[in-house]
Amino acid sequence: MSGAQDLSAGSRDDAHGIHGRDCYGDVDRVPELLARVEREDDAAAWDELGHRLVLEGDLVFPASFAALPRLVRLAPGSARARGLAGAIVRCGAGGHGCDELLAACAETIAEFSGLLDRHLRSRPDAYVPAFRDLLAAEGHYHWSAVLGDFSDDFYPVPCPHCAVEVTIAIGDYGRYSAIRDWNLGDVDRRDLRPASPEELSGTGRRMHETAVRDGHVVLADGLTHLFGRAECPRCASVFHIADEYEAANRPLM
Repeated sequence: MSGAQDLSAGSRDDAHGIHGRDCYGDVDRVPELLARVEREDDAAAWDELGHRLVLEGDLVFPASFAALPRLVRLAPGSARARGLAGAIVRCGAGGHGCDELLAACAETIAEFSGLLDRHLRSRPDAYVPAFRDLLAAEGHYHWSAVLGDFSDDFYPVPCPHCAVEVTIAIGDYGRYSAIRDWNLGDVDRRDLRPASPEELSGTGRRMHETAVRDGHVVLADGLTHLFGRAECPRCASVFHIADEYEAANRPLM
């Protein structure tokens, strides 16, 4: 089941207004719940909103986009609103059929992006989830979906030269490329070659500069490795990790 697959032309039109169909096909329940959370921080209403607007963690609906402007208005003072709005933006790019809905919310998403950037400057405890939401709001949906906190991260990458699957490890246990063996673990490890901050460009540079600005040392260091280079243990060729990982894993849009 895909929320995108369920979007009819009529439901797309609904998403531009106050109403839109949620995961049950209802058009009235979400506005009622939004009115409740606007009056008071109602935990039960928030829980139901989350379920109706983002089903099973990745399915979104016309009601999700219809609710986004109201969620963004609540977001400066509500962690629940920020989290739900972020989930909608992240998931909206995950399947076919949501392009029009995302485009209709462009101004709201731009507003949300600025809000998240200011929120990150305050160095919240839940920094990485908000960081991923900012990536999605800025259109970097792929990295928003896969980026970890570099405490226990693995990125499988096909070597562009010999096609063997190379495991890239970036975490507390080490920063290396290896061949993963089901019995022996990661074998023939090679140290990664991190990029210097001056070498970074594009998305990698933006991500790194934000993490440095906000004093998130672990994230900043992990990004220099992710956007650095690795040596293939099989053929000894050297390649750019992020380029190969993105090429192999970018979702179809």
